[in-house]
Amino acid sequence: MDNIEDDLSESASDGSDVDGNAQTNAGQTKLIVGTAFDAYFLQSLPAPRTSANVFSTLVQPLTSDEYSAALSPEIPSFKYSIPSNWAETYHRPSFGRFARELEEGFNLLFYGLGSKRAILNRFASDFCSKRGHVVIANSFQPNFSLKELLSSIERVPGIQNLPLPSSNIEKQARRIYDFFALFPAKHRLFIVIHNIDAPIFRTTKAKSCLLLLALNPHIHLVASVDRINAPLLWSSTELSARKQEIDLGGDVSRRGYAWLWHDLTTLSPYDIELCHADHSSISGASVVHKGAARNQQETGGVTPVNGTLMTETAAQHILASVTLKAKRLFAVLGTRQIQSMDDISDAAGANAQQYALGYDILFSVARDNFIATNDTAIRSLLGEFKDHGLVMSAAQGSGPGSGEVLWIPLRKERLVRILKSLDSEQ
Repeated sequence: MDNIEDDLSESASDGSDVDGNAQTNAGQTKLIVGTAFDAYFLQSLPAPRTSANVFSTLVQPLTSDEYSAALSPEIPSFKYSIPSNWAETYHRPSFGRFARELEEGFNLLFYGLGSKRAILNRFASDFCSKRGHVVIANSFQPNFSLKELLSSIERVPGIQNLPLPSSNIEKQARRIYDFFALFPAKHRLFIVIHNIDAPIFRTTKAKSCLLLLALNPHIHLVASVDRINAPLLWSSTELSARKQEIDLGGDVSRRGYAWLWHDLTTLSPYDIELCHADHSSISGASVVHKGAARNQQETGGVTPVNGTLMTETAAQHILASVTLKAKRLFAVLGTRQIQSMDDISDAAGANAQQYALGYDILFSVARDNFIATNDTAIRSLLGEFKDHGLVMSAAQGSGPGSGEVLWIPLRKERLVRILKSLDSEQ
């Protein structure tokens, strides 16, 4: 018995030692300690190398003539051709259900392969026009703006009789909301938006106005999307919100779209939607290549600097990814450049460099408008534009009075359209 008790006491003491060691190891912050072998292999690994080859510098983008020539050969016809009226024949029986869903307080969002413009216009003319006022928004057009949409809605008789304290788009949307809330028996509004996932409807102001109108029980929204990531444009609350009671003059506490999703596959070509697209490059962004003749053709007469070509589509992509202060600075530079063109009565403004603005003048205007208060801030805002070739700079002279000048390498009419779209966002 004595021997057994001694063995148990020894095992207990060993167990306590093990627990103590475990607690000591658990208290250490570094659980895994590298060995000498690990250190050898880590030090022997070569430094990572990144290739400097860029696809745009290796393969030149197609010009408009080359793009047309590549599509000129006849495309072999399919064995089973799709009838031209297939989409209307297949989807027209669902028009009655779509109309009932709108009357039940939902808004309709259509997705699917193929252009949905023709079939939605037919739905608007055959059903919506018989139940109220219809406004169709072609947001795929480059010159489309939200203010143009609201102005079209305000042509409905009676809306302009209501007071409008301010001309900004928020007040316009609020007046439209109040009008259709006051006269529900006589007036209903159907807004058909082609490509609601267009960049113009991604801004904060545009989303705020649409969210307000979408939840009015007497305003019905019919829209289409074509981008695969379109659902990421809205939060789950905005997607699932239901239409609520009218709140005249007050703040609507909850806003959303009350969407019902429908597959509207038509297999129709996007001929109207893509007629304004830049076919010379896949992404439509700025491209870099050599060749003076091609450069002149792609830039519409504006001579590129350092081989960088800038298109209107590329400029819009760049402006969509910068901050509000950077957009305001770009608007100041563009407005001054257009004013210089107007002073000389240059209608085309092909040579944008001759209308360059001095950096000291731009800095003074930016400081007066509270865009940037020091040199570091303004150069940080200009850095994004310079990296993508949207703003060019050069040294002017070498004597007294010399300095840096800045300009935007775009023709006058293109720059005016871009500034107009920036103004509509503010």
